[in-house]
Amino acid sequence: MKLWEKGKKYGIWNPNDFDFSQDAEDFKNLSDLEKEYLVRNVTVFQAGEEAVTLDLLPLIMTVAKEGRLEEEIYLTSFLWEEAKHVDGFNRYITEVFGDEFKGDLHHFMVDSYKEIFYELLPAALNRLTEDPSPVNMARASVTYNMIIEGVLAETGYFSFHKMLEVNQIMPGMMKFVGKLKQDESRHIAYGIYLISRLVSEHGDEVWEAVQDQMNMLLGPTMKLIQEGYDLYEVLPFNLKIEEFNEYAMGQFQKRMARLEKARNQSLKEVMDVALSEVL
Repeated sequence: MKLWEKGKKYGIWNPNDFDFSQDAEDFKNLSDLEKEYLVRNVTVFQAGEEAVTLDLLPLIMTVAKEGRLEEEIYLTSFLWEEAKHVDGFNRYITEVFGDEFKGDLHHFMVDSYKEIFYELLPAALNRLTEDPSPVNMARASVTYNMIIEGVLAETGYFSFHKMLEVNQIMPGMMKFVGKLKQDESRHIAYGIYLISRLVSEHGDEVWEAVQDQMNMLLGPTMKLIQEGYDLYEVLPFNLKIEEFNEYAMGQFQKRMARLEKARNQSLKEVMDVALSEVL
């Protein structure tokens, strides 16, 4: 309920309130390579937000069927927030990119992206409709909270920072990204709590599933980071692929270390630490 209170305080914002007029002007002044690169980053982010919005329901239903009312109440904010993220990115694509990049943008999705968002994510979440076991709940939360949000989304925010904030362009997007980071820091905090609760209640079987899922997803995750940059002979915005590989691996190690530490803490200690990490 502490996360719920933070969600009510910081999560009540409207994607339509952001001013993207300067972003549209800045976009016109980018090179063709910079435009395409930015469009790709925004497009894959929007598609990712759509995916988690579509795939989240089985986790909410599983928690609800267990009679965990407080967790169900908080999880309703997940769906609301992910839907707003989709809304905001869609508005950005329409208002900032305009007709130049209008139409089907699926060609920006590399094979590793499709593997994670079209196969692994829905498989992990939808498995709960058939077998809502503690092991499957842990695998679902690892996939959604630890990898999709805790590694890939965080690396995406880092990319926006290096592209836009460092170059002092597109202030509307950077304000929007700030709200996304706030929302998803709460989601990650809940994921740490949920996984810790499941390990506390069900022991080594769940912990082994957590380790297995994290390790299984590491390969596709790092492949996605690399494949996206391999599309370009020279990266725009003075970006360096090594920075992003290092950042993504650092996020993975940070999530793994946090789960390992939480394994030896009480649930109250877990949540106190998780709350302290919320933006």
